[in-house]
Amino acid sequence: MSLKQKAVSGIFWSSIERFSVQGVQFVLGIIMARLLLPADYGLIGMLAIFLAVSQSFIDSGFSNALIRKQNRTETDFSTVFYFNIVVGLVFYFILFFTSPYIAAFYNAPILESLTKVVAVNVFIGSLTIVQRAKFTINVDFKTQTKASLLSVIVSGIIGIGMAYRGFGVWALAVQSVTAGCIDMIALWIYSRWVPQKIFSVSSFKEMFSYGSKLLMSGLIDTTYKNIYTIVIGKKFSKVDLGYYTRADNYTQFPSSNITGILQRVTFPILSSLQDNDEKLKEAYRKFLRLSAFIIFPLMIGLFAVADPLIQLLLTDKWIGAVMLLQILCLSQMWYPIHAINLNLLQVKGSSDLFLRLEIIKKAIGVSILCITIPLGVVAMCWGMVVSSLIALFINTYYTGKLIQVGYLKQMKDLLPILGNSFSMGILVWGITQLIHIHIFALIIGITSGAIWYYCIARLTQSKELQEIKSLLDTQKDKFKLWTKRK
Repeated sequence: MSLKQKAVSGIFWSSIERFSVQGVQFVLGIIMARLLLPADYGLIGMLAIFLAVSQSFIDSGFSNALIRKQNRTETDFSTVFYFNIVVGLVFYFILFFTSPYIAAFYNAPILESLTKVVAVNVFIGSLTIVQRAKFTINVDFKTQTKASLLSVIVSGIIGIGMAYRGFGVWALAVQSVTAGCIDMIALWIYSRWVPQKIFSVSSFKEMFSYGSKLLMSGLIDTTYKNIYTIVIGKKFSKVDLGYYTRADNYTQFPSSNITGILQRVTFPILSSLQDNDEKLKEAYRKFLRLSAFIIFPLMIGLFAVADPLIQLLLTDKWIGAVMLLQILCLSQMWYPIHAINLNLLQVKGSSDLFLRLEIIKKAIGVSILCITIPLGVVAMCWGMVVSSLIALFINTYYTGKLIQVGYLKQMKDLLPILGNSFSMGILVWGITQLIHIHIFALIIGITSGAIWYYCIARLTQSKELQEIKSLLDTQKDKFKLWTKRK
């Protein structure tokens, strides 16, 4: 399979996995949010940072080290597997025995037992790192799609049943653990990989020398992303945290999923071009423009329809999440651009630079957070927008150093897409202000916005539109060939 075919297949199946899984989760989440209270989501949100930090240690950067390594062996895979199991167990017991202190910190006694149950996912996650890495190396996201979709559907049905019967926050906890278990079992079955009875110290040292910097970067990034939930949970109320986590969840649906797709697909492909700067630069800029062409209109469109969307799907009890959702859209629309820039640093083996940049960016972000805390949750979210734009400038500056595609060149590539997206957003927002029946406002607004965006892209002869058409035509031809064989 050629590099372009791998990219097409990878983007297609990674998109199917992300959006089929997240689409199902989105629908199930709407149902559960209507049955549960904002405070229930606030309680789960209080645990987010502890689970995320534990997961960062489990990965320890070894997943990317395996993907980047060109001469990887079964010894490497087995070494990573055994290391992950030990770390997973250690962090589960850390969370288990510190659960009373977590509950005391938030003054929420239920968190003690809740932590002990939800933390099971930490150990479960340690059992799937190698399997996911092997599938990603082969740009095989089709198999991961099957496992993820199965786990989401089964766990979602269980969660809705428990929410309907009045189990409250426990419906979310059981749903989470069930999803992790089913996903883990499915990945083991599909991969058919069994670790060898070997642990290589030299293999561990080699990958840890690269992965340790990514581990520290991941810890800094994870802590920073979740520090908002700590501050809101401690300084404000569970309801405020519930509004924030739901708004963040909705902005993550397009932003995080597209970021995840691009990171998983671009990293192995750009890694294969790491020694050819010209081809690397060409592929990098193409990925950058394509990601913006998709994510910018989605996030700006979500900003425009936030009010009728929240009121229609979640009812008026979630109205406090509307403004937070709109502000977070402006912050997270840049995340895929950050991701591709950071992928390039990893591809070039600059994990030490990657770490330094994370420290600088997060120090700036925490400073902005400290300034905005006294001003309330809304001001804190605006601070995230400022932090994201500063981080964009820092990331692109060093990309320019490595392959001469810096801030100005990237902005030149992205500004036409950004302009089209904002013009579409203004149109959609105007429609939602004129039409007061939520369902009609959404249908007419989204349809009009999509037509507007497509027409402008067509008139300006957008290369990204042509690229997407090419991707779709390729998959259509594959589907026709598959149906003929059947």
